[in-house]
Amino acid sequence: MRRLSASIAILCLAAGSAMGWAAAQQAKPGAPPSLQQAKPGAPPPSPPPPTIEDAVRAVRSDLQNTRAAIIAKNVTFTAEQAAAFWPMFDNYQKEQGHILDEQMRGLQQYVDNFQTIDDTVALNLIRTHLDRDARINALRQTWLAEFLKVLPARTAARVIQIDRRVSLAQQIEVSSRIPLVY
Repeated sequence: MRRLSASIAILCLAAGSAMGWAAAQQAKPGAPPSLQQAKPGAPPPSPPPPTIEDAVRAVRSDLQNTRAAIIAKNVTFTAEQAAAFWPMFDNYQKEQGHILDEQMRGLQQYVDNFQTIDDTVALNLIRTHLDRDARINALRQTWLAEFLKVLPARTAARVIQIDRRVSLAQQIEVSSRIPLVY
């Protein structure tokens, strides 16, 4: 329970730092400072706000780094296992990221319009959640089989177990910010 609480806290911090990172990335002007002509006394131009895509990319990147760090701290690999596993895990995370990106875009549309939704939109929201769950579970089953090619069964199971816990903590964070259908 304590580890789950710590994971949730880490994910909350990661999401917050990702938003800050996205904002910082947007704060970089398009041209190098040496080419910019600022008027004396004029305030610096304000950067455009980060887009939803920028925020999603930043959050996903932070979550993937956090997920990999948690696995690295909780799973012991031999040098040979690590060399084979980590590139596979990167590919797994890329596939997982595509599913999560689609979910985030769908959720953003819901959040933007939740006060005026009809029955169809409400059902689409829950179907999006259920579809995401099914796709993530199928992805985990596929990658468990791949991980078993380079890891002992208990190690591969531990990786999937940790990944699932981190994912559940992430989903709790996301779900807690989504207004309920009414």
